[in-house]
Amino acid sequence: MKIQDIWRELLHFLKPSRTIPHTSWTAKNRWAVTPQNFFILIFGLAIFGIGESFLIQSTIGNSPWSVFAQGLSLHTPLSIGECTALISVGVLALWIPLREKPGFGTLCNILIIALFIQVGVDSIPEIHNNLPFQFLYSLFGIGLVGAGTAIYITCGMGPGPRDGLMTSIHKRTGIRISRARLSIEVTVLIIGKLLGGSLGIGTAMFALFIGAAIATNLNFVSKFANRSR
Repeated sequence: MKIQDIWRELLHFLKPSRTIPHTSWTAKNRWAVTPQNFFILIFGLAIFGIGESFLIQSTIGNSPWSVFAQGLSLHTPLSIGECTALISVGVLALWIPLREKPGFGTLCNILIIALFIQVGVDSIPEIHNNLPFQFLYSLFGIGLVGAGTAIYITCGMGPGPRDGLMTSIHKRTGIRISRARLSIEVTVLIIGKLLGGSLGIGTAMFALFIGAAIATNLNFVSKFANRSR
């Protein structure tokens, strides 16, 4: 095979997906739990949580919501995982006036991501004063968050609290989804930074690469789903 053909195949393999693929494990509704989609949902959320913990342990900047959770943990007796869960419950409460309905995946999102963020923070060593490894931690974390998002979102069992807030604001106000998401994340980022959360180049990397990481991993999931049928 020629180098050009190899390169073309690689680009095709890495091509971002424009849609969320329908898979054999996609639930019929938000509460249609089966052993298969339950396992895949939990697996995706666990990967997501570990990815967030790599960003935290890089010490060069967290994702916006982890900046907030870390900052809150510095002013309470709660761990960063517990603060993540607490924030998620608070965000879920904002769904009530917006009349958004949660699903089984929404509740699992709150519990499993928080749990695995704490597991990761407790088991993955922090990196200081070693920029190449800190960049590696951040990139690996972003990749895991992208993979975890792609896996759990294809289960179709309800958005996470933050995604649901974004989409419900969009539905109720007509504000573009991108602007709604940006407004929410900038707000929590500022609050988190004021509380002492870690904001830095890793945060910028997350903002820059997370969209591509999710879209590319959705393509991987789509190809895997098609082969497994």
